[in-house]
Amino acid sequence: MGCSQDANYFRGSLYCQLIIFFIWLLTFQDVTAQELHADVRKVSSLVELAKEPASGESGLFDPIEISPAVLPKFPYPTESLPPMYPTFPARYEPVLTGKCPVNFSHPDISNILDKTASDCTGPLAALVGNVICCPQFSSLIHIFQGFFSMKSDKLVLPNAVADHCYSDIISILASRGANSTIPTLCSIKSSNFTGGSCPVKDDSTFEKTVNTSKLLEACSTVDPLKECCRPVCQPAIMDAALQISGRQMMINNNENMAGEVNHTDYLNDCKGVVYSYISKKLSSEAANTAFRILSACKVNKVCPLTFNEPTEVINACQNVAAPSPSCCSSLNTYIAGIQKQMLITNKQAIICATLFGSMLRGGGVMTNIYQLCDVDLKDFSIQAYGQQGCLLRSLPGDVIFDNSSGFSFTCDLSDNIPAPWPTSASPITSMSLCGPEMSLPALPTSQTFKNNSCNCGGVGLLVLIFSFFIFGTLFY
Repeated sequence: MGCSQDANYFRGSLYCQLIIFFIWLLTFQDVTAQELHADVRKVSSLVELAKEPASGESGLFDPIEISPAVLPKFPYPTESLPPMYPTFPARYEPVLTGKCPVNFSHPDISNILDKTASDCTGPLAALVGNVICCPQFSSLIHIFQGFFSMKSDKLVLPNAVADHCYSDIISILASRGANSTIPTLCSIKSSNFTGGSCPVKDDSTFEKTVNTSKLLEACSTVDPLKECCRPVCQPAIMDAALQISGRQMMINNNENMAGEVNHTDYLNDCKGVVYSYISKKLSSEAANTAFRILSACKVNKVCPLTFNEPTEVINACQNVAAPSPSCCSSLNTYIAGIQKQMLITNKQAIICATLFGSMLRGGGVMTNIYQLCDVDLKDFSIQAYGQQGCLLRSLPGDVIFDNSSGFSFTCDLSDNIPAPWPTSASPITSMSLCGPEMSLPALPTSQTFKNNSCNCGGVGLLVLIFSFFIFGTLFY
């Protein structure tokens, strides 16, 4: 009985709340209309101000003339350009072999060629080779494979045309301003087009052997923030490569071939075939984005710098416990040599600093001389204009061309982040920068919301009244 009375009371209260709400809503509409009317008057006055001045009035709207003298020019054109000064490589018409049956002017391949030429532009190719140029050139090779075989059942290029197509690609890139030493810089050959020793090189066999739906689902959209630590596409590619390379391994084992079989060659060649299949099924832009993210995951796991034996640094810093001019001078001299090598990412800088620190600890330097000598992460990369280090972003980036500033790239860090000192002298070649998985609290179950019949009516009414309050706040 008490429940019935409470329900009637709440029902009557609900009617009252609804009446009050509708009255308030009508009032709100009147206020809104007045405010909009005021805005219209403001706009009309702005329209009057925006009208062109009558003839004979002050020429405030005359065209602005910009003198060519304001454009940046290097004052000594006969001398070599300073590091990282804007450059504008000349473009020319390439001389092709005429033996590669591909329309290089097709947008799908021409746009990727343009991007690769920009990322591997002549003066910057060696500096950004590890992080930008070579990953983009590798992506171009995979995409070209898929583009070449788009109208056929094949996934690789025939040996007869592989050399010619590769030569044409290098010629086109060079004609668009790219460095002609890309093949040597990136260690990619024309044989990468042919599939090498991989036994599966056609669509039909590939699709019979591999779960292609799973592969394309994993690699059609690659998450740049998750793929490196919680990979989805990488294991799918590896699994597909293992499946098609396993066919050849089984054949070799059955034939009892003499000598040791190098299964790694089969696997690497078959990974190229998998990349070709993905390129064939995705758009060139989507494939390029996916391949660049996968390359970023790979390059950010290792330090690309070369460290000579730091004997002088060890001798000068072995027994220091406080800032020492001789120790810091020796350390700065050594790091100055490192700074001439290449641009690296922020994650690579962490690995490089840890690697070099472990070398010093292995030589007997136990004190954190990074802290004593104010060594930052950016000190391990090339210094822009000799003043400040530049660390590239760990996510895929490109060299940007601008008509006024030439070719440039985006630096990720401009502040002073101390270089990490290792906790042990154990040598490292790579390290993971992925944090542990975060555990989220369990979601509430339906048991949490179970109540008796009387209380449910009251709770429902309170929620409804609270909703009215929220609506009122939002409308105001």
